[in-house]
Amino acid sequence: MPGLAYNATFWLLVVSSTAVGATTLERGPSPEVEAENQPEFVELYRLRLVNVRGGEIAVSTNGGGDWQVLGRVLVPTERVDRRGFTASKWAPIGTVCATAVNALHLKADHNERDDRGVVFSLVPQEAGRPDYRSGANPTASIYTDIPAGTGIFGGGWAPFVGNPIFLEREEGLEALPRGYVPRRGDALVILVQRPAKYPCEIVFENRFGGLITLRYSDLQQKVIGQVLRPVLGIGRFAGTRFAAKGRLRANHPGVIDISTSPVGQVGGFQIVPANHAMSPETWYVRQYTQWLVVGPLNALDPSWEGVAPLFSYFLQPRYAPDDLRSLGRLVRRVQVQVKLRGQEGWQLMPQRVAPADPNAPLPEEAYTALKEVTHIRILLPLFDSEYPP
Repeated sequence: MPGLAYNATFWLLVVSSTAVGATTLERGPSPEVEAENQPEFVELYRLRLVNVRGGEIAVSTNGGGDWQVLGRVLVPTERVDRRGFTASKWAPIGTVCATAVNALHLKADHNERDDRGVVFSLVPQEAGRPDYRSGANPTASIYTDIPAGTGIFGGGWAPFVGNPIFLEREEGLEALPRGYVPRRGDALVILVQRPAKYPCEIVFENRFGGLITLRYSDLQQKVIGQVLRPVLGIGRFAGTRFAAKGRLRANHPGVIDISTSPVGQVGGFQIVPANHAMSPETWYVRQYTQWLVVGPLNALDPSWEGVAPLFSYFLQPRYAPDDLRSLGRLVRRVQVQVKLRGQEGWQLMPQRVAPADPNAPLPEEAYTALKEVTHIRILLPLFDSEYPP
């Protein structure tokens, strides 16, 4: 198999693969993350979209009192995808089920027969380009003129997984009803909120049995889980084309996607919960090296699909190209850093790029591109900064 010619890598995979399913078959919060899954929320802003050609896409930072236009709808939709991406089944109905630099997915219902979310999507200006891929159903998508990696697509106005969706009525906001199908002219409002108690970083020890630590700005920290299999390689994740290295590309109930490549090139790795890694459709997670598999501290506790702080509520693509030039902007971004074997201190994400051609095999070196990474940390933004971000 490509990438497993390295004996050390092969045996690490053999040993660690036995721990991928080191949880029960259930999913839900383990004791260490119960508080993060029952948080008080604070509103950051509201997003409003009118589902009609030329409809405004706008943001309000004062509870709907005033609106700033961010973009327009190019093509509305009147359809839903009844077989949404696999992990959409773990998101609550009527919420954002995926937030990314290249798409937002909204859950309108649950398809019990196929055990999939019923979703519709918002896609950026690049939708339709040959290099654009997001998992969005093209007939169940609202096409916008907002470029990928900007505005609602990770440029500072993105929502979080789990944010509630409303319909705007004359009498006020109405929670998105179960079985909703978009209609032309509907005004949708996403209440973008985050937990009031918000951490400053999440640290992963990139080794078998490595600890996952949540740290808060008041110096409180706690170990919340463990690494069941470390990440060693990088993959050709299409959305990383629209994300700078060290940027959070996407978050949904079954993945954290992190870019290792500059904008315009592809390369990255993903963090996934244990049971999702064991799904029949995610066989590649068990076979290849581009995924870091995580779970609770206790193997008798449930797996974390759709569970905060990793797979709901807390993570948001948030970045601007000039962040590194200003401390004021830097503290308002999500930044992923690493520690490398034999070197001191945290470093910016090393640049690792995969060949762009989706039909070409990955080179051998891609499967061990991150073998020297001993720790990974996700630095979260400080939300006491002014808006706009």
